[in-house]
Amino acid sequence: MAIDEVTKASPAASVKSADRTLSVLEYLAQNSHAGLPEIAHALNIPKSSLHGLLRTMTARGWVATEVTGTRFSLGVRALQVGTAYVESDKVVSRAQNILDWLSDELHETVHLGRLDGSDVVYLDKRESQHQLRMHSALGKRLPAHAVSLGKAVLAEYSPGEVRARLGENLVALTQHTITDMDRLLEDLARTHERGYSFEREENTIGTACFAIALPGPGPIVDAVSVALPLVRLDKELEERVISSLQTARQSYSPPSTWRR
Repeated sequence: MAIDEVTKASPAASVKSADRTLSVLEYLAQNSHAGLPEIAHALNIPKSSLHGLLRTMTARGWVATEVTGTRFSLGVRALQVGTAYVESDKVVSRAQNILDWLSDELHETVHLGRLDGSDVVYLDKRESQHQLRMHSALGKRLPAHAVSLGKAVLAEYSPGEVRARLGENLVALTQHTITDMDRLLEDLARTHERGYSFEREENTIGTACFAIALPGPGPIVDAVSVALPLVRLDKELEERVISSLQTARQSYSPPSTWRR
């Protein structure tokens, strides 16, 4: 068969292979050190096909394997591409000054996050200067309804848009997570009215988090938050956090064009 005949005959196969490759990367981003049977079952990919795919991805640096060759994680190539994305993102660049200022002003953990589907992805952070602090990782995804970053952004959407984006099955991260859609919509309405979101132990026991959505020329998807242990949260600090976030939003200058 001629080369052009092969190209015409197999576009679906090429797309399927690409889809499987991306599915493996997305799975490993959430499930480090996974074994081949585990990945095959989760993604419904035949083990024989998955073995060849993982071997190719490992050779290219997208996947790393242990010495035994039986468990897999993301490789350094994924880190390089992810870093390049963050470094080239206009919102991340524009938000650097307010992240630095909030960190210097409050000495607590500061995050920049983006709504992606029904989740929030952490794009940047400033560590708390206290020994007792909240631990998080860049690139981590969490359900938007359970974190202040997500609530701040979702409060900018209509109830119908929120329902369409999240669905009705809201997972619980703790016993305090709001899992009833009607209650969530009430919470988002209060968030929109006061101009900032607040969650107490809905994401992590022992922590509280405040957030504000960042303005932009397109749909609101980005937010900045301040997270801290409840043992440090008193009325005075709460007022300082809220005031600082509001000041940060006022000083933020959104990019003139939207890149997604």
